[in-house]
Amino acid sequence: MTNQDYANLCSKYLMPTYRSAPVAFVRGEGAYLWDADGNRYLDFLAGIAVCSTGHCHPRVVEAIRAQAGTLLHTSNLYCIPLAGELARKLTEVSFADRCFLANSGAEANEAAIKLTRRWAEKHGRPGRVIITAENSFHGRTLATVTATGQEKYRKHFVPLPPGFRYVPYNDIEALRAACEDGQVCAVMLEPIQAEGGVVVPDEDYLPAVRGLCDELGILLILDEVQTGLGRTGRWFAYQHYDIEPDIMTLAKALGSGVPIGACLAREEVAQAFEPGDHASTFGGNYLACAAALATLEVMQDEGLVERAARMGEYLLGRLREMVAPGGLICGARGKGLLVAALLSKPRAREIERACRERGLLLNAVAEDKLRLAPPLIIGEPEVEEALAILGQVLAEIQ
Repeated sequence: MTNQDYANLCSKYLMPTYRSAPVAFVRGEGAYLWDADGNRYLDFLAGIAVCSTGHCHPRVVEAIRAQAGTLLHTSNLYCIPLAGELARKLTEVSFADRCFLANSGAEANEAAIKLTRRWAEKHGRPGRVIITAENSFHGRTLATVTATGQEKYRKHFVPLPPGFRYVPYNDIEALRAACEDGQVCAVMLEPIQAEGGVVVPDEDYLPAVRGLCDELGILLILDEVQTGLGRTGRWFAYQHYDIEPDIMTLAKALGSGVPIGACLAREEVAQAFEPGDHASTFGGNYLACAAALATLEVMQDEGLVERAARMGEYLLGRLREMVAPGGLICGARGKGLLVAALLSKPRAREIERACRERGLLLNAVAEDKLRLAPPLIIGEPEVEEALAILGQVLAEIQ
């Protein structure tokens, strides 16, 4: 079957929730993908920051294969050894003491919201309001889409769950004002607003938020679904700011493409949950945990966190060299290998399409912003290949 055959198949039988390009990938290796027509692509999106170890890393593939032939699923009615091992590993590299395993970033954020409300109840908090930021993105379930600070994602799904407020990102005074009525139990933020256009806050913003939460006795939740696990050049983005949250959520890169999410918390907060308060049939199952453990081992053994810091600096520098008076690229920002090229005109979707046609995958995260989130395994040759294609497209469009 061809790309078009697969496009027709998906268009006919899947619900119309995606505006998918008529390209069907059938194989991947490292930083490259191949489609049904035999075309090769350099993947500078990595499944939206998911495939950090590259496509089909041999060690991850072998871990999945071995586990699939041993045991796939029992139930959380019994101990799952790999879940315990994964939780221990995640707490060893982070601030956290305990972990709840889910199947996605949205589910991890749902767990964080429920844990926060349970904690507030147990600690006699008069309010249950959670503050999030305008332009944020936290998921597509009813609770997480309500937490998301973008009206375009919420407007068709009213009535929405109550108990959320929105403030401008990177504005500590607006946040303080929103907490004045005593009804707030937590602040939930992305350390970098990835879906919002790779918005990096001022260096003093997150420390100020941490200080405000401590002052008011409320929780700080950091959504590191996209920024966590090496993406920004540290294990977690909060480590750039010398702070620690009370709760953190992860997903995307955790399983190298196998669905898995995690909600981590420090001990005093985690103890708010009791048996029966929250659960997930597939959360922390054997296959997902095997993939996640192999992913973490690859990241450590191959130094991918440090590589992301080094290659992210290189990528940002090269993008900034492409800035020219009157040119389409007017700036670049990001941390590690989560980067946005800023455009002087709203041509991002056109550029995304033209790059794809030439074998480069990136993402129009906004009309005037291109997101680049390649696998953490990339080197300078792949960066140069990607920017050569981007440069050709920019020259043709301009």
